[in-house]
Amino acid sequence: MIEVKNINKSFEDKQVLFDISAKFYEGKTNLIIGQSGSGKTVLLKSIVGLMTPESGQILYDGRNSLAMNASQIKELRKEIGMLFQGAALFDSETVLGNVIFPLRMHTNDSYQQCKKRAEFCLDRVNLRGANKLYPSEISGGMQKRVAIARAIALNPKYLFCDEPNSGLDPKTSLVIDELLSDITHEYKMTTIINTHDMNSVLGIGEHIIFIDKGYKAWEGTSQMITHSDNKALEDFVFATPLFKDVKGYLVSQGK
Repeated sequence: MIEVKNINKSFEDKQVLFDISAKFYEGKTNLIIGQSGSGKTVLLKSIVGLMTPESGQILYDGRNSLAMNASQIKELRKEIGMLFQGAALFDSETVLGNVIFPLRMHTNDSYQQCKKRAEFCLDRVNLRGANKLYPSEISGGMQKRVAIARAIALNPKYLFCDEPNSGLDPKTSLVIDELLSDITHEYKMTTIINTHDMNSVLGIGEHIIFIDKGYKAWEGTSQMITHSDNKALEDFVFATPLFKDVKGYLVSQGK
């Protein structure tokens, strides 16, 4: 579990996060949602350590990352997998080489051991047979799956995903959602997903944090959203006629 307590973050004289406290649970898909500029990306980057808040605590199973020294941070990072918005694959490396990379960097395993683990991870994301291809030779959805395989190569306890469905068509987005949900439950990871994809919110949102203007404005599950009286949340999630129809259907079915 990851817990944040009283997180405040500013850039020069502008405060973007205000006293945010939240828990993100092991073995669940934890989603951070909010409008562009709401502070959700800053919150994710603060938790993962890419930004440093001015005050508060970030607890990884009780360990405050903001109080760690460089050696402790290095060890913590071995427990973290990161899926970046644009996949961030190395163009000069094959699919297999991309997944092997963190294993060679962070373990003392032999090349053959790293290769075996990388092949297992690629098989887990249904990419058997793509090992020798380069990122430019595969689709955007396949690139995201390679990035997921790389993110889980070190068998992380914590998985962070920044807009995993960005740039993908709806069908491929569903595949990525199901894959992230499956591996979260299978490996009992604490998965935190930053997203604005409402299909993801309603489909795999087991625990959701809604950030509005830098504040935590709501917390709950996808099932609870349809019965929320938070107007900002409702305006965000059901902004389009399609999702308004979805809400009407869910309410009519007692969900």
